[in-house]
Formats: sequence, C-alpha cells, structure tokens
Amino acid sequence: MIPMPLLKKQVEQHPYPLIFATISGAHLYGFPSPDSDFDLRGVHLLPLKEVVGLHTGPETIERSGVQDGLEIDLVTHDAKKFFSLLLKKNGYVLEQVFSPLIVYTTPQHAELKGIAAQCITRHHAYHYLGFAETQWKLFEKEKPPRIKPLLYVYRVLLTGIHLMQTGVIEANLVRLNETAKLPYLDDLIQRKLTGAEKEQLSDVDVRFHRSEYERLRESLQQEYETSELPESPRGSAALHDLLVRLRLMSFVSFPSSV
Repeated sequence: MIPMPLLKKQVEQHPYPLIFATISGAHLYGFPSPDSDFDLRGVHLLPLKEVVGLHTGPETIERSGVQDGLEIDLVTHDAKKFFSLLLKKNGYVLEQVFSPLIVYTTPQHAELKGIAAQCITRHHAYHYLGFAETQWKLFEKEKPPRIKPLLYVYRVLLTGIHLMQTGVIEANLVRLNETAKLPYLDDLIQRKLTGAEKEQLSDVDVRFHRSEYERLRESLQQEYETSELPESPRGSAALHDLLVRLRLMSFVSFPSSV
C-alpha cells in the first residue's frame, strides 16, 4: 500500500513550487519488495530572480531520509533542465511525467504531458537498449546473481519494445507482460514482491535468461528499425512557450489537484 499522506507531506516541504511529483522506481515498475523505498520524482520551478541573476538557484534538488520507518528519496529538476531532458532520448523523464502514481499535480502538469507525447522519437530505443545492457552487466557481475537487476533488464526491454510499437510509455512490468506473455516473469515478480529477490539463481537459469536477454534486445532493435515514430522531437516550441509562461507567472505555488 502506498502511504500517500506521508508522501504528500514530503512534497509539501519542498522549497520551491512544484509542477508535479510522481512515484518512480519499483512501485512504478510493479514489483516493490516489502522494504522497497519510495522514489519520488518531479519538476520544480525556480523564481525569476534565481534565474536571471548572477547567483542562480539549484537545477536539481535531492533529499533522502526515513519517515515513519519508510525510506523516501525525492529528486526534482528545475523546469528548464527537465524540459531540456525531454528533448533528448531520455526515457527516465518520460516515465516520470507519465507515471500514473501521482503525489502532486497541477494544470501545468497536464499540459506538460501533452507536450511530452510530442517529444517521443524512435531513438528513445537507445535509452532502453543502454539501460538494459547496464542492468545485465550488473546481474552477471553479482555472485550470486539477484532477481532485482534481472527484472530491471526485462522491464526496460519490454518498455522499449512497447514504446516503439505504440508510442506510449508503459513502465509497469506486470501490465507489459499481459502483452509479452513471458511465462517465467510471473514467478520472478512474485519472488521480488515477497522479498525473495536475493535467492540464488542456478547456472541453468542464468544461461536461459542470457538467451532471453539477447532475444529481446534483438527484438527491440528490430522494432526501432521499423518504428513509425518521429526521427526528432516535435515539442520544442511548445516547451519553450510553457517555460516562458511559467517563469513570468507571479505566484507562490501552483494549485494542486491531488
């Protein structure tokens, strides 16, 4: 269960107005362990005086701590930095802005989601290919190999494949597998959910998952090559317009709808 009041309290203590704050990490991906921390991600807005002067405000704010026995990690980027990341092949920021696990939102968040959809390109496949390779190396390096990095491998590859096919961000592995129908994923997810993620996998298991990793990488590469998604993002002008309007607005905080 997500302790929404506690997470909202953390967001309310942010020193700058927020455009949105959502939940990322294992809870978004559909396989949180009983002791999984809560990863909050979002966008803050620096006031005009901290943008135009010699001494500028922080582009990124990171805060971690334990509240009521729960570890909470809050990371936000200033709107300019976040918008710039949206114009690159960065799947992380897309997953954050489209996360259905919303802690705080505003009308500007809704507008941003509409623009972010115009920033999706076929080249986002490289983000997921690179992330999968990093997680696979981590999986192979650890002795004994753990379930957590293996699930991340499957999650990012299936997210990338789904994105290339549909143009829609879906980060939840359970929902992704409703289409992929990989029979072994349900068991891996269940073991992670019950806290058994550190169970040792046999050599046979590792060889099998290496084969699946290579197969899905090839599938993502093929989907990239045939994808009808745009070559470049189309939301640059709209992001510029939104950022200018946000900077010029004179307010202390946005009206939240959550």
